[in-house]
Amino acid sequence: MSNSVSSVNFLVDTDVKNQADTLFSRLGLSMDTAFNIFLRQSIREGSIPFHITTNTPNSETVEAMLEAESIANDPSVKRYSDVEEALRELKS
Repeated sequence: MSNSVSSVNFLVDTDVKNQADTLFSRLGLSMDTAFNIFLRQSIREGSIPFHITTNTPNSETVEAMLEAESIANDPSVKRYSDVEEALRELKS
């Protein structure tokens, strides 16, 4: 393996980049590391390392996804430390 590196520049939507930066940061990765992982896995598999489809969710699924995201981001929604705690409250 070569020790030299090459620079790759590409354009991406600012919101997508920010979301990716946040995700990779939570995973302990930089954008460079994540991109290198993607490239190496693509080479290893000889293809894009995930299934690409034109299937889009129907409006009911999109609505449910948006509701779930809203609930997840709402600080007033009660949180539970584990499943048992949630079940205890459901039974009370």
